[in-house]
Amino acid sequence: MTPNTTKGVLLAMTTAFLWGFLAIALKVASTMVDSYTIVWFRFTIAFLALFSFFLFRKREMLRILIKPPFILVVAALALGWNYLGFMQGVSYTSPGNAQVIIQLGPVLLALAGIIIYKEKLSRRQIIGFVVASVGFLLFYRQQLITMLGKEADFNTGVLWIVSGAVAWSIYAVFQKKLVQTHHAQAMNMFIYGLPALLFMPAANFEHLATLTPGWWILLVFLAANTLIAYGTLGAAFKYIEANKISIIVSMNPIITFITMAILSEQHVSWIPPENISPQGYLAAILVLTGAILVVKRKRKKD
Repeated sequence: MTPNTTKGVLLAMTTAFLWGFLAIALKVASTMVDSYTIVWFRFTIAFLALFSFFLFRKREMLRILIKPPFILVVAALALGWNYLGFMQGVSYTSPGNAQVIIQLGPVLLALAGIIIYKEKLSRRQIIGFVVASVGFLLFYRQQLITMLGKEADFNTGVLWIVSGAVAWSIYAVFQKKLVQTHHAQAMNMFIYGLPALLFMPAANFEHLATLTPGWWILLVFLAANTLIAYGTLGAAFKYIEANKISIIVSMNPIITFITMAILSEQHVSWIPPENISPQGYLAAILVLTGAILVVKRKRKKD
């Protein structure tokens, strides 16, 4: 690999690891803080961090806040909905469920490339779409069986996550286009700032004032996760193709499953164990395999 490719892979891997732990942290936070407040806090802290940096180091980057490109506004709105959809999905279901279903995002991103940019659909991608579709259906069916008595919550969570996956694919399409002509972190500053402003009326400031230091540390971790994960993702787009990034990022559910398995073995009380059957894990593997086949393009020599 070239130095730039290696750099892009490492940046994308950083995003994957952070997202792998994110769902677990969100589930824990949801037991104390409502979804809208968590989403607002994550965006606000991430925005303030970048705004402060540019204010003192690169003030010219602040111009993007005054006259942002229209598609950057759309990307910011899409990512805002993605955060809320995933947060609500984790709250209604579980970290593992959310991580599997959100893989619809990379699949839709590849589909957008085919439709919008007229990319040729390969045999491998067709197989991937079929495998991923079968995996999604099997996983959904199996989890409905497993979630006896909680089907309504599960279905609500699935709808939230699917909407979040659609929103993420919209964000990623525009981010890939914009990063070629705009500074990645300057764009992220705007992308964080607009949702922070829009979610502010729904944030529960009175409840935040009653939180103990431990809960504040968790919220700060969630905000730092936002800042670092999307910072490395935006930078990765500069060095490697979107399909390679999607493959790497699609690995984050494995990190979630392994971490949840370790926590279950430790019998921790602060997060419920995953309720996924062996058949459910098999379906999850089909989803991940299909997603990888979809986003992986043929090499030029092929």
